[in-house]
Amino acid sequence: MNATALPLPAPRRDSLGARAVRQFRRDRTGMVALAVVLGYLAAAAGVWFGWWATDWGALTGTKWEPASAAHWFGTNIIGQDIFARAIYSTSVAFEVGLVVALAATALGAALGAAAGYFAGSWLDEVLLWFMGVLEAIPFYLFVAAVAFALQDSPWAMQVGMIATFWIGTARLVRGEVMKLRGIEYVEAARAIGLPSPVIIARHVLPNTTHILLVQASIAFVGAIKTEVILSFLGIGIRDGVSWGLMIEESTKEVLAGFYNNFLAASLLMFGLVMAFNTFADALQDALDPRKVG
Repeated sequence: MNATALPLPAPRRDSLGARAVRQFRRDRTGMVALAVVLGYLAAAAGVWFGWWATDWGALTGTKWEPASAAHWFGTNIIGQDIFARAIYSTSVAFEVGLVVALAATALGAALGAAAGYFAGSWLDEVLLWFMGVLEAIPFYLFVAAVAFALQDSPWAMQVGMIATFWIGTARLVRGEVMKLRGIEYVEAARAIGLPSPVIIARHVLPNTTHILLVQASIAFVGAIKTEVILSFLGIGIRDGVSWGLMIEESTKEVLAGFYNNFLAASLLMFGLVMAFNTFADALQDALDPRKVG
């Protein structure tokens, strides 16, 4: 008597996103880096909600007090609490980083997709020429010039960074879209008469998400480092405090043998940049189709 063969269950097929998440969770270094970044984000969120560091400008002590229970990082030259200023600067770093990363990535995605989809056309040639012109200008010189020209605007520094950070994203997206535009489902959408903007938005750009996520994380770190440099030079943050302003302030204090201001700003900035760079590397590995399994 022959036994009836039972059908084998079909293998489970995870989406690329689910496999990327599983791959990322296997990366212990990436997970630790993500936890550190979330810790910084929690500190920034506390400032945004008014839970702490709202009195960063208050004179709560005397000149150059050492670290104590009342002032964890001591006080600066006029008696302001360095810890409160450092935590408030964390929120400023996230604000600048998020604004620049989101805007630059969105702009780069839109222009890069248009250039790639219409590769070889006049639009592609104009965009490539424009990107080449911007890349020919030294980065910090261009950003500083834009920030100085728009110094009456509170968004001057962000505009300067967005005007340059989008280029790298646009070039990568352009190359990816040039490959995607020949895929069957894109040709089918074109054949049934869908407008090009609809095809790009619905069928092309969603398949560049892995590039956009990595580029946004890179732009986030670049924006923070650029803000520190510009604020140190006096053309960055003006109405408030940031790590760059704290380091600029510490140049006078270090000569007098007081290092708390410099160490607080430098170490917090180093921690965030290092953690986010590590997180970005792990994210890039997780989203790499050759490594996702």
